[in-house]
Amino acid sequence: MKKLILQMQMSVDGFVGSDEDRRWQLWEWGDDSAWDEELKQDFNAVLTTVDTILLSRKMAEQGYLAHWGNAAKKYPKDRFYAFAQRIIEAEKVVASDRLEASRWERTRVVSGDLPPEIDALKRGEGGDITVFGGAGFASALIAAGLVDEFQLFINPAVLGSGRRIFDKGGFAGLTLLGSKSYACGMVVSRYAPGQ
Repeated sequence: MKKLILQMQMSVDGFVGSDEDRRWQLWEWGDDSAWDEELKQDFNAVLTTVDTILLSRKMAEQGYLAHWGNAAKKYPKDRFYAFAQRIIEAEKVVASDRLEASRWERTRVVSGDLPPEIDALKRGEGGDITVFGGAGFASALIAAGLVDEFQLFINPAVLGSGRRIFDKGGFAGLTLLGSKSYACGMVVSRYAPGQ
């Protein structure tokens, strides 16, 4: 059975978004990345195990798919941007009650009750499913018990306030699957939900 993997960038103090408009992530969308080569390589390796991407409507409409589609065309030979090509090739599923159809290739829109849709995706053939979305979308997936693995990209930043993903519910314990620190200051920790 496929796993639903939630990848989130997070501050040391557990925030995934800042209330202030300031740069705190080592890498945001764009050409300027402070990630070191080992982190870039490991990130690309994770994306090779994924064949479906679940997106929030906001993430899709804010240009996520168009941005990485353009990056794949702009940097076809750059090893770091191998994941961009993977995003283009993967099946994309956008969760939305507002959109009726997708304008992006290899993308479909699902609406209504999300747990049955995700269960159907998990029962499908192929690689795992990764989730990209904001704090609200991630929180809803967590509260519904749909996440099988958390991949938390801990940035060397303390925000003091902002948006969190565990506000709607938590776990008595998470099982650590692995953790790795990188020269750029990022720590990537992988957890399975506690039972």
